[in-house]
Amino acid sequence: MDYATLKALQPSEFEDAAVGYQATRDLVSGAKDILEQRIAGRMQADLEGEAASAALEQLRELWQNFHYVQVECGLLTTALTALFAEMQAAKKKLEAAVEDARADKMTVNADGSVSYPAGGEKVDGKVPEGGKVTGSAGGDRGGSPLDPADPSSLADALDRQAAAQHPNPYFGRAVEYANRIAEAVEEATEADELWAPKLRQLKADDDLTVSAKDWIDVQKDTTGVRTAAKSYLDDIKPPPKHGDPITNAAWWRGLSPEEQDAYLSLHPASVGDLDGLPAEVRDEANRTVLAESRARVTEERTQLLAHEPTKSKVLYDPETGSPVGKVDTVEWTQWNDRKKRLDNAISGIDIIQRRFEQTGTDGLPKAYLLGFDPFANKDGRVIIANGNPDTADHTAVFVPGTKTVLGNIDDEIDKSDRLWRQSNKLAPGESTSTITWFDYDAPRSAKPGEAGDIDPEARDDSYARKAAPTLRHFMDGTEAAHRSATGDTSHTTLIGHSYGSTVIGDTTKYPSDYRVADDIIAVGSPGMQVDRAADLGLNPKHVWAMAGGGDDKWVREGGRLGGLGDNGVIPTDEAFGANLMESDSPSHGGFWAEENNRPSVSLENQAKVIVGRYDDVKLHREAHW
Repeated sequence: MDYATLKALQPSEFEDAAVGYQATRDLVSGAKDILEQRIAGRMQADLEGEAASAALEQLRELWQNFHYVQVECGLLTTALTALFAEMQAAKKKLEAAVEDARADKMTVNADGSVSYPAGGEKVDGKVPEGGKVTGSAGGDRGGSPLDPADPSSLADALDRQAAAQHPNPYFGRAVEYANRIAEAVEEATEADELWAPKLRQLKADDDLTVSAKDWIDVQKDTTGVRTAAKSYLDDIKPPPKHGDPITNAAWWRGLSPEEQDAYLSLHPASVGDLDGLPAEVRDEANRTVLAESRARVTEERTQLLAHEPTKSKVLYDPETGSPVGKVDTVEWTQWNDRKKRLDNAISGIDIIQRRFEQTGTDGLPKAYLLGFDPFANKDGRVIIANGNPDTADHTAVFVPGTKTVLGNIDDEIDKSDRLWRQSNKLAPGESTSTITWFDYDAPRSAKPGEAGDIDPEARDDSYARKAAPTLRHFMDGTEAAHRSATGDTSHTTLIGHSYGSTVIGDTTKYPSDYRVADDIIAVGSPGMQVDRAADLGLNPKHVWAMAGGGDDKWVREGGRLGGLGDNGVIPTDEAFGANLMESDSPSHGGFWAEENNRPSVSLENQAKVIVGRYDDVKLHREAHW
């Protein structure tokens, strides 16, 4: 780029283009939401058969196309905004240099050189003549002339020396203006050379299919734009390191809309993982992570299947040399373990996507993906909400227990769905959000022999202790986001099923400036690591417990004997001091049953606590505190 080009350049055109791509992004985002949240749910409710399934698949491809366009337009918006900022800075620097030169009676020529007039004391009876200088971007950098390691400072020193020796005082000032012009042109040239290839790369294949390859390219595009926009992003205050939810929320509120869009586009995984940020923002970020993860995992699985190693090898008797059996090879075992992780990830992603598509079915509200990572912890992470918890009058967070993995999270999401439907019926005119929180390493076995464990993992409290700070951080984030949105708090209930109640016990028993939740429900609990409801950080009259028949008694008694019940006391014991609710669950997993759209007693009781209808809860035994 030369002086004439920069002089004629209108950086506002980049800004206008960014606004246009932002408008496109918002348009396709709205179209995606309509397809996913309205049409898909209605289609599933009203249509059946192969034709309906085929139509739904086509619809799914269409909104995936819209989602892809939304993400790419976000990257383009950020890229053009960053380019505008750099070009605008260079243009202003150029204009300031030209204006200063003209005010000093000098002329800036068409090639960017500066002509200066005659002036100074006479030499041999003549006033020193004027002349013309061409600038260098190495000059006028403000460095120390004594620093030989700094080329710009050496250039400055040479310029100053030449100006001091020149008989015309205008010479030195002309060199300064010319250098400033040259620097502005160089900065604009560097920005052009940096951004031109990046913008060319932000181009999709000329087809109508968004493939896994396209989504993988989105990740590459994001990395490229993030690297190129470093100077632009450096001017934006970054999120607080190891920030608590309150400071996270304050940081986000302190950003301009343009800065928020930039961080959302370039750091979707980080933004989606920040407790305290608005649910709408985390949902958008995590849906990008979900789509990119689906592509990456699918591609890796395809490559993995193409290179399956030999499964087994023959073992021979060392004395006779006769074959005595076969064992799996180390290579195949490692290959199979990776395949299982990839299968678990794909299954979980598909389950989450199906929940998105069920919005509107049986009245289900929009789902918000508040956290997602297919390889976090041991078996993945997913936090998904029915309805917006930032604005809900009542929020329930459901923590699942033993054997939960990302690949079977549909059972846990279904429980949360049922809790939402029933709570919503019980509180007309009020809003409710139910959240499935799975962000910890759940034990994989509850009895000897499961998963090859002689000593069941569910007998060990270490999984709950490790999960407790994470759950607490999330609960604090939910509170902070709600306060940011409404200025008030939500009535919040923590529900733990089985080992999930142990996680809640370890989470709430620590000292706090304020309670983690307004109500706690322990469902089929093997113990909460406290022997009194009063040790959970809130009034015992807001602690609730529920027991089931069949194997539920085995689970609860196993926890008592295994040590999850502190001093052998579990929440359904009278000594614990919780409200023991009536339950008609025939088993450990039947607390959320519905029949002909009628809730079971156990499901209805949980919903009554969620919406604060305490007097209507059917009790087997009232708490004594």
